[in-house]
Amino acid sequence: MDKNTDTTPRHLDHDTPLADRIALVAGATRGAGRALAVELGRAGATVYVTGRTTREHVSEVGRTTETIEETAELVTAAGGTGIAVPTDHLDEDRVRALVGRIDRDRGRLDILVNDLWGGEHLTAGSVFGKKSWETPLADGLRILELGVRSHVITAALALPLLIRSDAPLHVEVTDGTARSNRRYRENIYYDLAKNAPIRIAFGLGQELAEYGGMAVAVTPGFLRSEQMLTHFGVTEENWRDAVAQVPDFAIAESPYYLARAVAALAADPARAARWNGKSASSGDLAKAYGVRDLDGSRPDAWAYFEDVVFGGKDGSPDDYR
Repeated sequence: MDKNTDTTPRHLDHDTPLADRIALVAGATRGAGRALAVELGRAGATVYVTGRTTREHVSEVGRTTETIEETAELVTAAGGTGIAVPTDHLDEDRVRALVGRIDRDRGRLDILVNDLWGGEHLTAGSVFGKKSWETPLADGLRILELGVRSHVITAALALPLLIRSDAPLHVEVTDGTARSNRRYRENIYYDLAKNAPIRIAFGLGQELAEYGGMAVAVTPGFLRSEQMLTHFGVTEENWRDAVAQVPDFAIAESPYYLARAVAALAADPARAARWNGKSASSGDLAKAYGVRDLDGSRPDAWAYFEDVVFGGKDGSPDDYR
């Protein structure tokens, strides 16, 4: 039997608690999505990774340095099974084909991670700092397509497969929690796009509970994504050099911080009682599961911004690491 179609449950142990789990990380080309796929693979899962940038095609994001094939290889190198499936999640037929393939290969889906976005080029160029009526309408609507419609399409078409699992887990990745997003997110289109996944998780949590499942919205803090590092002209190795440009970058976290926390949540048999329908930051999850970032720290960017940046409390990023 081909390795990619073997559905025989594997032995579970402390190091690979997700060894019998089938996951889909939608939007796994780079950033949090890539790290989430890798950490689920490190825990033993078979992970289907999707995105629009491949070794033959570049998405509107315009980056050629990360591809879904590379993400799949990283998943496999970490100990899981990575399977790359090029997918535009705004194309319903492509998403149906993706779900159909997972169904044929595995017969079920246990973990669905919706990390679809790819709108940074729009927010930086035409959204932040502008009123809604000053924002080019086409850009605003594209933000809603990328940040909301893609999530809804993927959930609607993948959930019938997810509920075949004995413990369905749906994860919505966004920017902010229900608490932090009580503060306006700078522009109406961005605000809508980043609040919608929180409500999606809340609503799907109600629906999945009947099937022994759950949904949760998660957010990184100040993320040291590949795009962010490029923006500041630094690498993961010397990222602290960017603090001279933006002092608040000292609270930044790697994509693997959130990913390690979500992998721990996925392996938690009591996860539904703790998180169903809720939104949580990487810092929240890290405290609950004892997770640390690559450098051994435990940053809480949302608490830092709420207390110090917006609240005026004396403190530094180091106080929140």
